[in-house]
Amino acid sequence: MRNDITIRPETNKDYKEIISLILRSFREGTEYSDGSDIIALIEEIRMSEYYIPQLSFVAELDGKIVGHFLFSAFPLSKTPQGEHINDGSIVMLAPVSVHADYFHQHIGITMLKLGIEEVKKKGYKGITVEGDNRFYNRVGFKTSSEYSIYPTSGFPMQQPQCMMCMETYDGSLDGIGGYVVYDMYCNA
Repeated sequence: MRNDITIRPETNKDYKEIISLILRSFREGTEYSDGSDIIALIEEIRMSEYYIPQLSFVAELDGKIVGHFLFSAFPLSKTPQGEHINDGSIVMLAPVSVHADYFHQHIGITMLKLGIEEVKKKGYKGITVEGDNRFYNRVGFKTSSEYSIYPTSGFPMQQPQCMMCMETYDGSLDGIGGYVVYDMYCNA
């Protein structure tokens, strides 16, 4: 973990720079997105009841924004079809972006470790994320089914190990379980 990266909550004046960072990050770092869908997701989250401004971060290096990520409230569902359980105990990490000029410099790992500590301080019981398990396992995420939390869809990630979860303390997810159903954003 790097010691020269800091995180802080995003502000309205950061939005233009965040958009530019996301577009480059996804265009140059993925095969499945040009970043426009990621920007739409962020805007959708910001306008929803699930947005947590204190947990939507930018990462800085020498005063320059080099990353963006956010945690939003995410109620699990009782069934694969829905019936959300909004008990305020789970947050979802998504999306995560690192400035293309800073790929492969441990920025992502560092900013997520710092962000996870902030989630723990706020008292949440668990964090879910969908993505490349080879990356997220490095910061402590495990396949979500180990916690009785199951995916119901997955684009672009189709393998079950791409839905991951993390307890914020030992046993914090005992007895919680459920399904990750994304239609909650459509109904917000």
